[in-house]
Amino acid sequence: MARVKKVSMQDIADRLQISKNAVSLALMDKKGVSDEMRGRIIQTAKEMGYGPYGKKQVEHPNVLVVVPDRITSYDDNDHFHFYHDMIWGLESSIRKSGYNAIIVRVDLGMEQNLILPGQFEDIHYAGIILFGIMEKAYAEMIWKLDTPLVMLDSYYRDLPCPAVTSANMEGAYQAADYLIGRGHKQIGFIGPTNLTTSHEERWYGFWRAIQQEGVQIEEKWCLTYSSGFESTGREISEFLGRMDDMPTAFFCGNDRIALLLSEALQERGLKVPADVSIMGFDDLNMSAASAPPLTTMRVNKIGMCNAAVEMLISQQKSSREAVRWSIHPELVERSSTAGL
Repeated sequence: MARVKKVSMQDIADRLQISKNAVSLALMDKKGVSDEMRGRIIQTAKEMGYGPYGKKQVEHPNVLVVVPDRITSYDDNDHFHFYHDMIWGLESSIRKSGYNAIIVRVDLGMEQNLILPGQFEDIHYAGIILFGIMEKAYAEMIWKLDTPLVMLDSYYRDLPCPAVTSANMEGAYQAADYLIGRGHKQIGFIGPTNLTTSHEERWYGFWRAIQQEGVQIEEKWCLTYSSGFESTGREISEFLGRMDDMPTAFFCGNDRIALLLSEALQERGLKVPADVSIMGFDDLNMSAASAPPLTTMRVNKIGMCNAAVEMLISQQKSSREAVRWSIHPELVERSSTAGL
């Protein structure tokens, strides 16, 4: 596809049949042109889509949805199908709001070398939705751009900007409270709190519910650190291998972890939920079809997508305030949990 030609000051000058210098003076708000001519020049800049005027005044504005390639590269993994659903939900929400969604993939090499995709230069856009877990340095590079930005599903606390997430703390609190209500007093937690704010918040919600009920948290039953998402299965196996006793229930930071844990426990001859109850968070497609079907917190994907788009288009200018919009999940009770 041919690259879109950028509008220049000379293009504006040619349309109005004036000098390029007059255009420059008007757009830089300097003396040397009349107020009437300044107004004509600015209006023409908007109509032609010149620079900052074009990004906000195009007739059919675009929204860039920036996603790391790791999300779009695992079509055989149900955990990543969850993110595919979110991407197409975003596309639908953006289109319904009168904008065009431009899905922009960032591969690992671009992420590591801090290379922006060509779309950032080739097209005009009204704003950016940064979706999923992006390396912090890359997220910071996008955060520093002078354009409206919303982070969706994950964010960094020291990059203040609008962000939309699931209500992770509240959802995890509800999950832990549900397990306690079913008679569980010995509950473990698995989730890489060092990798994402989502797992960190879910750990805190779990911790708060346990503390308020006066239930003891045993460190030996909690796995809160991971060297990377690709290491989850191995780390769960090693974690179980170090245990000399087992809690009656586990709350996991997401369904992927919960399903890996269920498989690992059953390989060791333990029955779910007869020996150990398991609860997740997200509600992946395969969670209902797993053996046994997984009790979980269902993320409101459509609500999150709609909120991200609404938050983005409501910005009058690029916002660098830590505004958080949390969308509540829903408890889905299945047979991976049992009462005591």
